[in-house]
Amino acid sequence: MSDAIDLYYWPTPNGWKISIALEEMGLPYNLHLIDISAGDQFDPDFLKIAPNNRMPAIVDPNGPDGAPVSIFESGAILQYLAGKTGQFGGTTPREQIAVTEWLMWQMGGVGPMAGQAHHFLKYAPALDPPQDLPYPKDRYRAEVARLYGVLDRRLEDRDYVAGHFFSIADMAIWPWASLWKGQQQTLDDKPHLARWLDTVGARPGVISGRAVAAEKRANLQDNKTAQSVLFKR
Repeated sequence: MSDAIDLYYWPTPNGWKISIALEEMGLPYNLHLIDISAGDQFDPDFLKIAPNNRMPAIVDPNGPDGAPVSIFESGAILQYLAGKTGQFGGTTPREQIAVTEWLMWQMGGVGPMAGQAHHFLKYAPALDPPQDLPYPKDRYRAEVARLYGVLDRRLEDRDYVAGHFFSIADMAIWPWASLWKGQQQTLDDKPHLARWLDTVGARPGVISGRAVAAEKRANLQDNKTAQSVLFKR
C-alpha cells in the first residue's frame, strides 16, 4: 500500500502508544520490527529515522507537503497523527490544551518514572552481579504511586484524562499505567484509575494495537544478551 505509514516498532509501552493510535485512527501501516534486545535500534538506517536510537518511529509517505516525512519520539508522533487525521486531539482550544497538558505529563512523568521503576524493581536485581538497590527501588515506586494518585484524582469527574472524550493523551498514558503490577502499585485506593484502565483497555483499537507482535515480548530477567544490549552490562 503506497499510502501506508511505516511503523518502526517493538512491543513495549512506548511502541504500543503508536500501534494503538494507528488502529484507533484506522490508518494503514506497514510494520517494521526493531528488536531492541538484539540492538536493531543502532542500525545506521534506523538512526537516519530515529537519531536517538529509540523506537517507535514512523515514516509517512504523504507528509504535510505531500512528500515523505519521518518522525521519532512517541509524543511527537501522536501529535502528528492527531493533526493529520483530525482525530483524538480535541475539538476546541480548551480541549486541545488539556490533551497537550496530559500528553506532556506522560512524556515527562509517567513514562520515565515507571520505566525506572521497572528497571530497579524487575531488571536490576536480575543482573550479574545483582543490583538490588533499596534506595532507587523505594524512590521510583513512591514516585509512580504519587503520579497514579494525581491521575486517579483527575479521573474522578471525567471519563478520560482530557475530559469526556478519548484522546491521544489516554493512548500515551494507558500502556504504562496498564503495567501497574510490575511497578509494584495498588489500585485499591485508586478506583477512578481502575475504572479508566478497564474502559480504555476494552476499546477494540486498544486491544488490537496492544496485540501487535505481542508474541515477541520476552522476559529480560532471563536474557543476558538483551541485558548487555539494553543496560550495557
